[in-house]
Amino acid sequence: MTDPKSKDPAAAAAALAPQIRAAKSDIQSRSTLPDPLIDAMSEANLFQLFVPGAIGGPQTDPITAFRAVEELSKVDGSVGWCSFVASAISMYAAWLPPELARNLFGQPIDIRAAGSFRPTANARHVAQGYQIGGRWNYVSGSDHANWLILNCNILDDSGRVLDGQGHPVTRMMIVPRSAAVIEKTWSTMGMRGTGSNDVVIQKQFVPKEHTFLLYDSAATDGPYYNPRLVTTISWSLISAMALGIARGAMNAFVRMATESGSTTSPTLMRDRTPAQTTVGEAEAIISGSRAYVLNKVEAIWEGACRGDSDPGPRVLQARLAITHSMRESMRAVDMLFGTAGTNNIHESNDLELYFRDIHTACQHIAGLHSNFEYGGQILMGLPPGASGW
Repeated sequence: MTDPKSKDPAAAAAALAPQIRAAKSDIQSRSTLPDPLIDAMSEANLFQLFVPGAIGGPQTDPITAFRAVEELSKVDGSVGWCSFVASAISMYAAWLPPELARNLFGQPIDIRAAGSFRPTANARHVAQGYQIGGRWNYVSGSDHANWLILNCNILDDSGRVLDGQGHPVTRMMIVPRSAAVIEKTWSTMGMRGTGSNDVVIQKQFVPKEHTFLLYDSAATDGPYYNPRLVTTISWSLISAMALGIARGAMNAFVRMATESGSTTSPTLMRDRTPAQTTVGEAEAIISGSRAYVLNKVEAIWEGACRGDSDPGPRVLQARLAITHSMRESMRAVDMLFGTAGTNNIHESNDLELYFRDIHTACQHIAGLHSNFEYGGQILMGLPPGASGW
């Protein structure tokens, strides 16, 4: 693998478009990414965009990473999702001491991470570490991962360990992918290529030094790795994925509109007022929501680089912009899909895939309508009803 800092990930992502396009049928039928595409994405560092430079990672700034995921998602939403998830999870390599991380993940570094922040399994204190076992669901990219980063409930001889406020203590565990069995549970309407299957570990010892608390300070300094910001910076990439899907849908609709009529008329769709209006409105929706989220992600990044002491107002705006862009992307795709009529219901038409993918992707917590409620609570002086704000 070449020097990660020598690559422009956005340009590399755009250059992969023909290979992704050629693999789309395979991605849908196998519910995972094909090996040649995985290798190409690994070579371009598209699974480890936020890994710190201190351990050999590309440490890509959020705006460049956004553009990289967006480029992938214009062609196939599942490919963009896999880049987003792996990059967000592998960011936590920064929570290990740099020397340990370099030894663990190799040099040149190769970390294709999958995992779960939901503590659906347990870890018991043992000498020098933890014994873990259980099941985690929705582990995107587990087929091509080489490392798993999994949240666990901590147990001792008295049962579940609680903190001073009576809440269960959880801890992130870094284990090799070979320690797990992947159960093929991913059969869905959309985002099929993410392979978001269940991960099952019967019993695995994890050295204490390969674990960390999710909201502890990172072992590596830098604006990326502030626990107050890490969720927002990571989730900016799911916004990029949604906007990439919306742009792909727009491109597919325009191609269709300039090449065909419909079942009821031979007149090209581009020559019909409803199609013209839809394209104009959808363009404003996509471009407007993209401008909002890029502006707010850039603001949070600039503030982090300055070392601003209170990122709360910028986190609020960025979180609102992320949710807004996802839901607006879905609205734009729905408009295009509805206007295209019978043309778009065939699997041979890309618009059908973008429609399925965006509706599946927006079920992620970052895209839920309830995020507007939490933002509104803060704006009116109330505590938010969820963490990460």
